[in-house]
Amino acid sequence: MEPIQLISDNFIEEKCNFNELIERLREGFSTSSIQVPLRHHHDYPNPAENKDSTLLLMPAFQSGKDLGVKIVTVSPNNGKYDLPSIQGTYIYLDGHKGNIKAILDAKSLTGKRTAATSALASSYLSRTDASSMLMIGTGALAVNLIQAHASVRPVKRVYVWGRTLEKAQLVCNELRNSVFSCTAVSTIEEVISEVDIISSATLSPVPIVFGKWLKPGQHLDLVGAYKKDMREADDEAILKSAVFLDTYQGGLKESGDILIPLTNGVITREDIRADLFELCSNKKTGRTSDEEITFFKSVGHAIEDLIAAGYFYEEYNLKNKNNV
Repeated sequence: MEPIQLISDNFIEEKCNFNELIERLREGFSTSSIQVPLRHHHDYPNPAENKDSTLLLMPAFQSGKDLGVKIVTVSPNNGKYDLPSIQGTYIYLDGHKGNIKAILDAKSLTGKRTAATSALASSYLSRTDASSMLMIGTGALAVNLIQAHASVRPVKRVYVWGRTLEKAQLVCNELRNSVFSCTAVSTIEEVISEVDIISSATLSPVPIVFGKWLKPGQHLDLVGAYKKDMREADDEAILKSAVFLDTYQGGLKESGDILIPLTNGVITREDIRADLFELCSNKKTGRTSDEEITFFKSVGHAIEDLIAAGYFYEEYNLKNKNNV
């Protein structure tokens, strides 16, 4: 039996080519051969923090080829312990014999596949000439989202907002050798109306993106607000936009950005234009004009993890083969 490969976060960070990963995801979302059960989402008490943490189990399989499951915990207060809020492991298995092929760091895997999925959506939903971006949030996803969006659009200017200007500046410092400029800003409002792409990845329980700030032609990419009672954008933002999801399976049930306005009658199920399965298989279209505001909500899907795990497993084996 082949040994189980341990694929570290360092390898994933070093070997990720967003253009390649995005195309793998496009192919995956256009096929019906990958089966994805509804993920397990369990909130559990965390008495020491007086706030619930979350356990996520995300399986996916392609019959006879490969299968995998991601085990993730989300602990919102981990910042004060200098730990990431999202931690976990991905187990990648042979779909024929059932043996474990690799164990991957789920933090880096999730960061790369989440950012690549947002960029995949952007390739259908943002204007092709989009050259400026606002990143809201300074967590582990921020750098990945900026790099991924810049891989599909000619981004020249990036602004970063965080809870502190210092954290926003740290993101910019990490991107200092990029082809685009990166500037930390003190408020969202000062630049949000000027940019082409707005990406938000925060744990905010209440809206921080307001429809009154949005202008024609913008693309809104919402990646945070992973619980039913959390949201990053207000009702006006969703009412002004053409709405898209990564998947109906999770998007309609798991995030307050969609569930709250649906429950309150602000929007209906019919107001949601398409998910990534429909966009990637050309069953439905994305942006229809340069004036349209597009709204993409990502909650994450196990198909993304399985595709990304397969991609990094192939890269890992290729590296080992070349080193022989």
